[in-house]
Amino acid sequence: MTDLELTVHAALEAGKLLKAHFGKEAVVDETTHHDIKLALDKESQTLIEGILLGARPGDALYGEEGLAGDPDSDRQWIVDPIDGTVNYYYGIPHFCVSIALRVAGEVVVGVIHDPIVGETWTVEKGGVPMLDGRPISVSKRTKLEECALFVGCGKDEEALRTGLERFRRASLRARKMRMMGSAALGMAYIASGRLDGYIESRISLWDIAAGKLLVEAAGGTVELEPSPDCPDAWAIVATNGKIPIGEIL
Repeated sequence: MTDLELTVHAALEAGKLLKAHFGKEAVVDETTHHDIKLALDKESQTLIEGILLGARPGDALYGEEGLAGDPDSDRQWIVDPIDGTVNYYYGIPHFCVSIALRVAGEVVVGVIHDPIVGETWTVEKGGVPMLDGRPISVSKRTKLEECALFVGCGKDEEALRTGLERFRRASLRARKMRMMGSAALGMAYIASGRLDGYIESRISLWDIAAGKLLVEAAGGTVELEPSPDCPDAWAIVATNGKIPIGEIL
């Protein structure tokens, strides 16, 4: 089984787990003002870990729910077992499984799976990005007035303030604005031409690793700025590469 085939298999199996429990009462492990952690987050990551490291025992796994495998390996699986946990908890059918493979510091495989809609995005470094086996590309829109933009607001006070101000400015220019609750799906939608841009002042590696490769392979651009006080977190601007996103930053 190739790395891509293995990644797809792990994402689909996790998706089956999430779909089977969707709409049922979920066990909450942890709550904060702006976030929720479910027992199912850990269960999903454990399932993915078993599949990936079972097939590649010398690899490392870096997930939202912790680390596993060989920490010295140059092959690292980057996993978000439920991207959109709050949506999931509230019964909103907009969430996904996101898995990327990073080799020697470079992401070479990315898979994003939406178990409710039943869509799966796949990409390999240097290859053609796919949605359910069909090639995809970013939109051709060039004017903000024609675009649909996705703005994330983060979870701390500064990120919220920045995100809301960007949302206000962008709302004056863009055709439509969205706050959707899943960064990975937002980037998959950009790669598919459904959305035109995504901005967030603080986002974690596991949320965007697969999506970054997908967007760039589909003809878009992704700019990351490291967070000065939070390792493996970035400010992100992802677009179709054609719109003047700097006008609203």
